[in-house]
Amino acid sequence: MASGKLFRAIIMGAPGSGKGTVSGRIVKAFSLKHISSGDLLRANIEKRTELGLIADKYIREGKLVPDIYITKCILSELEQIRSHSWLLDGFPRTREQADDLWNQERIDSVINLDVPFEVIIERIQSRWVHLPSGRPLSQRPDDTPVAVRKRLEVYDACTRPINEYFDKKGVLVTFKGSTTDEIWPHVRKYLEAKIQ
Repeated sequence: MASGKLFRAIIMGAPGSGKGTVSGRIVKAFSLKHISSGDLLRANIEKRTELGLIADKYIREGKLVPDIYITKCILSELEQIRSHSWLLDGFPRTREQADDLWNQERIDSVINLDVPFEVIIERIQSRWVHLPSGRPLSQRPDDTPVAVRKRLEVYDACTRPINEYFDKKGVLVTFKGSTTDEIWPHVRKYLEAKIQ
């Protein structure tokens, strides 16, 4: 970032919304550190840290890792990069996590990608996975229209309170579109104005 001003943002978007693609473009275009809650959790599990052992236990039991552990992990990581601009991906996932984050960090912007569910369902249905067994490409069993719609409904129900929270704080910005190529120019223009 040329201006030297620190910028801290969160990116949100449903599964299949193109959040990973847009995140990559943001990180590259604006030299932000990318913090993925999923990557952090996996790294802690792999390194068998105290947090990793706790998280692994919950995950093996098919349970969500409690807020206190995820929040501690994220806040610890953000503390280590205090002098950098960053983009946070995959956190917060609950209203409580949002509140804890807001009380500990200055959040400049929450970038919300709003892609119609029908577009996402179509996109995910056309996603094919190469199985290591060497069999022909096949779809994941959880990529059926019913399963995808259910995942999107769960995502919507979970994130609506988070979006409302950040909207009330005045930092939520929603970008609507059907493709990342349609959304990205608007995100880029917004960030160029916001960061300069």
